[in-house]
Amino acid sequence: MPRMIYKIAPSDLWREAERMGRFTGAPIDVSDGFIHFSTAAQAPETAAKHFAGQTDLVLVAIDADHLGSALKYETSRGGQLFPHLYGPLGLDAVLWVRPLPLGPDGLHQFPDMETE
Repeated sequence: MPRMIYKIAPSDLWREAERMGRFTGAPIDVSDGFIHFSTAAQAPETAAKHFAGQTDLVLVAIDADHLGSALKYETSRGGQLFPHLYGPLGLDAVLWVRPLPLGPDGLHQFPDMETE
């Protein structure tokens, strides 16, 4: 499994997590009972499917090894295994946070990420 996983989040939601010292999830995460993450290969499709046209987003890189047994890889979209965290995300697992701007083509422009 990949060492780094990623969370796409609205900037204001992430700033609130930084104030709280932990990330408890976006509304969809709370509703589903776990925090949704993507691998580097899955993140662009996640952005296109769930965040199309949205601005003021951040991409958060997380050290998956730091999350222990609360992190599960479960079958989701297209039969792929997606990382899901059952519990809050402690900010000590965060490696970096970068803006996720829209490009001229209307797609999000990703920074360099660790690939599998």
